Amino acid sequence: MATPRYHINVFFSPEDKAYIADVPDLKFCSAHGATPEKAVREVMIAIDLWIAAAKAHGRRVPKPRYRPVIYAAAS
Repeated sequence: MATPRYHINVFFSPEDKAYIADVPDLKFCSAHGATPEKAVREVMIAIDLWIAAAKAHGRRVPKPRYRPVIYAAAS
């Protein structure tokens, strides 16, 4: 089964001196990288691991629901 497509927020953290990629639908699922692209690559791995861990512990895997307001305003 294919991994659902979750929304990923990417931002630069001056404190960490790195780009952070965060998945709002998956609590505590995030990663970092020296570039936005590296952060996204890392969080894609984190998503797969997050889902595998949830399934291994019999926890529910949420469906992708997060949608920034900007997308709703544009529709």
